[in-house]
Amino acid sequence: MSKTFLQRPSLVVMGVAGCGKSSLGQRCAEALGIPLLEGDDFHSPININKMRSGTPLDDADREAWLDLLAQQLQQHPGGVVLTCSALRQRYRNQLREAVPGLRFVFLDLTPEQARERVAARAEHLFPVSLVASQFATLEDPSQEPGVLRLDASRPLDVLLPEVVAWAHKAVAANPLEV
Repeated sequence: MSKTFLQRPSLVVMGVAGCGKSSLGQRCAEALGIPLLEGDDFHSPININKMRSGTPLDDADREAWLDLLAQQLQQHPGGVVLTCSALRQRYRNQLREAVPGLRFVFLDLTPEQARERVAARAEHLFPVSLVASQFATLEDPSQEPGVLRLDASRPLDVLLPEVVAWAHKAVAANPLEV
């Protein structure tokens, strides 16, 4: 006899620099009782130096990083929140291949809002000069399955319950059977 139980979700909180991935990701992980993986922590020193110097990353720069993130996701079968820009559909698909049923929370905001937010983070590795390259690379995921699009200009206290409810609903719709 099989037993059905609800698993915990695996989510990627995504969007351009300055959208609030880290802030919302941390709050989601806490609310859902699952670990948080900060995608920026897995960049190579070469990638970090490129970004700090104002050079945008290209697909080749992101390849090993995305491979590492996919491995990290697989190491958390009990659910995890990953913060990752996931700007192109092929990046998201690579992560989906690693973890079937992976969901994405897309924090959407305008270029002006992103520039303002990035400018306010003096200690962050990502300079304002790279914000335009993020928008140039972004392929809107709103029409992809398993994506929740949110207005990143709204307060975290408003966004968090929406994400948690959406994540629980997604998991309830796809319980595991063992």
